[in-house]
Amino acid sequence: MINFTKHNLKKLETVLEELEFSVRYEKGNFNSGFCVVESSKVIVINKFFDTKARILTIIDILNSRTIDTERLSPTNLKTFKTIFTASKEAEEEA
Repeated sequence: MINFTKHNLKKLETVLEELEFSVRYEKGNFNSGFCVVESSKVIVINKFFDTKARILTIIDILNSRTIDTERLSPTNLKTFKTIFTASKEAEEEA
């Protein structure tokens, strides 16, 4: 099970930085999502989402993408595997 803490959110943001994703927290009445603007990877998340919703949004977006884990440092690779193994286990239980 994933702990939905600000610490884990920060870890995910570090993984995203290493994968050359840009995360933006914007206000507004919209669904969070992912877009590619002129080959830059941008994830936009509603700034009013709580920590749990932010983490789940990032996980959903990354699950829909092919991720080159060879680009990750050993620390971020461990974080990536831990979070995504836990999220897959949670999906199987549901």
